Amino acid sequence: MSDDAMIKEIDALGDKLREARSEIAGTIIGQDTVVGLSLSAMLSGGHALLMGLPGLGKTLLVETLSTVMGLNGNRIQFTPDLMPGDILGSEVLETAPDGSRAFRYIEGPIFAQLLMADEINRASPRTQSALLQAMQEREVTVAGQTRKLPAPFHVLATQNPIEQEGTYPLPEAQLDRFLVQIDVPYPDRDTERDILLATTGTQQAKPTQVFTPEALIDAQGIIRRMPVGDATVDMILDLVRACRPDAPEAPAIVRDTVAWGPGPRAAQALMLTSRAWALMDGRLAPSPEDVAALAMPVLSHRMALSFAARAEGRVLADVIREVTATVTHVDAAA
Repeated sequence: MSDDAMIKEIDALGDKLREARSEIAGTIIGQDTVVGLSLSAMLSGGHALLMGLPGLGKTLLVETLSTVMGLNGNRIQFTPDLMPGDILGSEVLETAPDGSRAFRYIEGPIFAQLLMADEINRASPRTQSALLQAMQEREVTVAGQTRKLPAPFHVLATQNPIEQEGTYPLPEAQLDRFLVQIDVPYPDRDTERDILLATTGTQQAKPTQVFTPEALIDAQGIIRRMPVGDATVDMILDLVRACRPDAPEAPAIVRDTVAWGPGPRAAQALMLTSRAWALMDGRLAPSPEDVAALAMPVLSHRMALSFAARAEGRVLADVIREVTATVTHVDAAA
C-alpha cells in the first residue's frame, strides 16, 4: 500500500473514531481518558480491566461501547457461586422422540463479540481461570472439543478494589492477558453536576451505532500497519526492561522495590496502544508522549512491589511514574 493510501485510511478511521467518541460522550459524561483507553484496547484487539468503586459508570460504559461499536454483547455477573460451565457452556443429555439419547452442547455467554465480566474478582479463582484460554487464543475447549469464539472478541471486565469484602485477587497469568488496566476515578464537581442533570430527567441520551464488527476488524488491521519510529520502539523496550528488577537496565528504585516486572506482552501492548492513542489524537505515528501516557495502564497490573517496599509504604504508581519520566523524559499520566 502506498503512503498516500495509508494516510487516507488513517484519516478516515480517525474521523469515524471521533464520531464514535461523540456518541459515547452523550451517555458517558466526562471520563474522556477512560473512554479513550477503552477504545484503544479494542482498536488494538485486546481486553481491558476497569478498576473502580461501584456506581462510577463502568457497566454503563461497556454497554455503550457494545452499542456504538456494533458488537453482539453478553454480560456475566460474577459471584462466588459462579461455575466455569456457567461461562463456557456445557453438554446436556437430550432424549429424541424415538427414544435415542445424545449429548448436545449449549453455548455459554462467552460466545459473544463483547463480553462484559462484571465484578470479575468476586468469583473464585477456578471460575476466573475459565477465561484464560478464551482471552489469549479466542477459543474454548469443553468436553475435549475446541470451539472458536466470534470475531472480534473482547473482554471488558470490571473489578472492585481488592480491599472490599468478598473479592478474590486475579492470578498474575490472567492479569497479563488484559491489555490495559483502566482506573475509573470519581468525577469532579462540575462533571458530577452534569451527570446529575442528565440522568434524573424524563429523557436520557441513547447512543447509536457507528462501527460494525467488520469495520472494527479493519480498524485493528490499520493500527497494526501504522508506522512506528525506531526511536519510539527503543523507548518502549527501554521502559519495559527498566521495570524488571533483575534486568541490567533496571534503575535502583526498581531493584529496591519491585518483586517482579512486566514481560514481553507489556511491550506489545505499549506498541499497539500507543498507535491507537496517536490515531485518536489525529496523528499518523506515536510519540514519546503517547508512550508516557500509556505506561501506567499498561504496566501497573503487570508489576508488583516487594513485601519490604509495601511495608515501607511505597506505591507502585510512583515507581512507574519515576521510571517513565527517566526513560521518556515525559511525565507519566497519573
